[in-house]
Amino acid sequence: MKTAIFGSGFVARCHLDALSRLGAVVEVCGIASSDFEKARRLGKEYGIECVKSNYRELLESSTVDVVHVCTPNSLHFSIASDALHAGKHVLCEKPLATNVEQAEKLVRLAEEKNVRNCTCYNLRFYPLVQQMRAMCSSGELGELLVVQGTYSQDWLLAQTDWNWRLDSKVNGPSRAMADIGSHWCDMAEFVTGQKITSLCADLQTFHKTRRKPKETAQTFSSSAPSQLDCVDTEVDTEDFGAVLFRMGDRTRGAFTASQVAGGRKNHLLLEVFGTLASVAWDAENPNELWVGKRDESNRILVKDPALLHRSARVYADLPGGHAEGYDGTFKQLFRNFYRSVSDAEVEPMYPQFRDGQRQLAIVQSELASNSKHAWIDV
Repeated sequence: MKTAIFGSGFVARCHLDALSRLGAVVEVCGIASSDFEKARRLGKEYGIECVKSNYRELLESSTVDVVHVCTPNSLHFSIASDALHAGKHVLCEKPLATNVEQAEKLVRLAEEKNVRNCTCYNLRFYPLVQQMRAMCSSGELGELLVVQGTYSQDWLLAQTDWNWRLDSKVNGPSRAMADIGSHWCDMAEFVTGQKITSLCADLQTFHKTRRKPKETAQTFSSSAPSQLDCVDTEVDTEDFGAVLFRMGDRTRGAFTASQVAGGRKNHLLLEVFGTLASVAWDAENPNELWVGKRDESNRILVKDPALLHRSARVYADLPGGHAEGYDGTFKQLFRNFYRSVSDAEVEPMYPQFRDGQRQLAIVQSELASNSKHAWIDV
């Protein structure tokens, strides 16, 4: 199958790395980006000769089967929509769009065109996240009582930190909740098999004005620009959010999403407490799963295919003692996606556009709850 990558930033590189690990299944035949020079350098690094500044030129090619949308958020809807109209299978980075209405249109269009579609909630595909899901569904934890955790980063802690995600015209009306909070909610719902039914959110923008550099800032860079090279810029999206939520009649939960948590680089913590046992997993230590019980010693389950549930084992390619991390989650998701593209009988085992729509509905509810200071049904 022949694939085109739209975008040339951090996540586009993640996609290219993962695709290169699928072997002969996929050939990346082109890259499109408004930053042509950056895309050209990326293409040269990966041996991709076809580089365009306009993605539509690649959509017009009959040889392109699949497109990966790895652009800033505000472009996701228009590019994915154009790709679907062109009859391409589409794998889109999250968030799927900047609002629920756009996401609903993409879901309907993908169904009309009968093409495979995926929203890239890749963090589901850590082996031990799959193990948590298997333990919940098998009843090992008993009845689920509490789900809690955080997704905390520090890369926007300082007032001088800047990135395109701080511009709501490019990123959308939500930042911390849409960019990382949606990853947490998707994982919580995936692991437990339950849906967040209502929530109460409190959001905060600590830096309502930031120092925007006159030159493009690199994502996740820790170097602060010179004060002389910046302009004061108003920010209208949240740095932090805290959410209480209900899952059905009994299960309750809480989580925070923060981009101003000093020292936390990528701290995604998910804890699930049941009547029989509990589990906790942290993305900064992804090859260990904490398992707790009231009347037995707690234990650490180290990632080892031989020790995992059968459904989780297939996502651990390396033997015990060999770490698997963030880059592997893209590979596992893409492996599932391309298997379904090549075989119409294969059931999609990955998040689809409807899952992207689902997370945008949660984000919309969080924004409404914060505005109204009230509980909101999702």
